[in-house]
Amino acid sequence: MTDVLSADAKTAPRPMPPLRPEYERPLEPLADTTSEEVLPVYRRLWQRAWPRKSLILLCLALLWEIIARLQANELLLPPFSAAIRALVEDTISGVIPVRALNSLDVLIKGYAAGVVLAFVLTSLAVSTQLGRDLLSTLTSMLNPLPPIALLPLALLWFGLGQGSLVFVLIHSVLWPLALNMYTGFTGVPETLRMAGRNYGLRGVRYVLFILVPAALPSIIAGLKIGWAFAWRTLIAAELVFGASSGKGGLGWYIFQNRNELYTDRVFAGLITVILFGLLVENVLFRQLECRTVAKWGMAR
Repeated sequence: MTDVLSADAKTAPRPMPPLRPEYERPLEPLADTTSEEVLPVYRRLWQRAWPRKSLILLCLALLWEIIARLQANELLLPPFSAAIRALVEDTISGVIPVRALNSLDVLIKGYAAGVVLAFVLTSLAVSTQLGRDLLSTLTSMLNPLPPIALLPLALLWFGLGQGSLVFVLIHSVLWPLALNMYTGFTGVPETLRMAGRNYGLRGVRYVLFILVPAALPSIIAGLKIGWAFAWRTLIAAELVFGASSGKGGLGWYIFQNRNELYTDRVFAGLITVILFGLLVENVLFRQLECRTVAKWGMAR
């Protein structure tokens, strides 16, 4: 009896689900929709980086001016206005531009040579086991060594000229840049490596077309670190070493004015060094990042 009831239950038609009535909902006309709210000018400016950074610099300059006025001793700490006045005077007279060009001439030579050597060493390191051992050994030995400590040896080897400063700059750029480049190369995904090998890329072409684009964020970070090390090493070397072949740079300008107790001009030289650092960091490297890693979606 139970089997008959169960069979009837299986063959009985199931009730249909309730049908919901169809309806159309009219769309709101576009003219009635509210447009996106336009932000005021000060909000749009605040969303940019340069107004915020300019405000920070302005607050620091104001704090400097207040502290100097309260101290009332221009020999120890001149006001910000006095340093700016000295900067403008020496810029108009041509002293600071000439010193800055002398420093940049040496800096570009040493920085470029350091970048080329770092690329060669890193390319060898990612290609052969001997290159990896060479890079690891040299960076462990020489990276902790302060560049300024090599200046006496550089003077003995290269004499009183630009060669000594260029040698010290190469040392300050080479090792941090090589470490960043090698870290970036080793972090390249294996799929990209296999794609390069499938296309038959080997040696320098493999490094240039596969590893360098994939490791570009680490390379740019190494370039920025190398630039900062080279710039401060150059200024310190000029303070200790002085003029190079009769051509003194910004470090020599600061050293001379310190000896003559022109403290406002000392600060003018320091402000020039800072301005060059801000210019390179926020213009050159920022544009490089925007046109490469940010455009390609490799960094935010």
